[in-house]
Amino acid sequence: MLQLLKSELHCHNNHSNFNVGDYDAPYDCNITLQEQLEQSYRLALDVLFVTNHNTLEGYKQMLEYKKAHSKYQKIQIYPAEEVTIDSGAHVLVYGNSKCIRPGMRLGEVIDEARAQNAITSAPHPFSILDALREQAKSCDLIEVFNSNNVDIISNAKAIQFAQKNNMIGVAGSDSHVLSTLGRCVNLIESENTLDDILSAMKKGKIQIQRTDYASGKETLEHLRYKINNSKDYIHEYIAKYYPRYERLFTFLLKIFEMSQNNRFWILIYQLAIMGLKRMSNKINLQNYDSTILREKNLGTYCRLAFG
Repeated sequence: MLQLLKSELHCHNNHSNFNVGDYDAPYDCNITLQEQLEQSYRLALDVLFVTNHNTLEGYKQMLEYKKAHSKYQKIQIYPAEEVTIDSGAHVLVYGNSKCIRPGMRLGEVIDEARAQNAITSAPHPFSILDALREQAKSCDLIEVFNSNNVDIISNAKAIQFAQKNNMIGVAGSDSHVLSTLGRCVNLIESENTLDDILSAMKKGKIQIQRTDYASGKETLEHLRYKINNSKDYIHEYIAKYYPRYERLFTFLLKIFEMSQNNRFWILIYQLAIMGLKRMSNKINLQNYDSTILREKNLGTYCRLAFG
């Protein structure tokens, strides 16, 4: 009998760490498998796709943990992966039995997914970074709402794009801290088996039940985790790409270490969101060239954000 399955389609746990890619901080998420399962149980989720970056690590371990704890038996956990393609953009793969390696072209990832009877989705397709943008139309699904797209404009652009291209829209929590798991929920009209769910998703038998944004507190929690655990990477990255500003960034990092909960950082976050909204407006609504963001030029970023 078909059900409306309460589903989480985009979330991460600590198995994402050290799999994120060459240009990202190695520590991505501190949520454990046990915490993720317990939160899913509290939220009464029926379906959980854990979309760790470029890996299926943790999937079998979660199944084993679930098997050993009867309270979690109603939650079905299915394999998934968030793959980084050659441009640095991301694509979600649902139902793959083998890990799909990063660094391939989008078409190659889609071909590999299909060969494994899996389906693909374009996550945060119009975000400032990691976005497929126009290439999103090649995927089976498109994320029309992502909880971390706090600029709002990029989600609005994704909705418009999905409507224009007659694509199936879904919502993604993109959870990296425990409290944002289930921030977005999709209802899938299907029996709770992997094949049936994938078929239903591809046919559009899915509806968005809930959407909400990550709060500033939650975003800062994630940033603190990344910064506190990736200090060596951050220093090397700054020295390589922004040598002129190395002293400034080093000074700011030292201040951050000494006073991480200071209201100053909330003000910096608010200023960054203001700049992000201006950048998103120029790229998504005024058709500025998004590829200039790959230049790693601080002056370019500042002109886009505040110019």
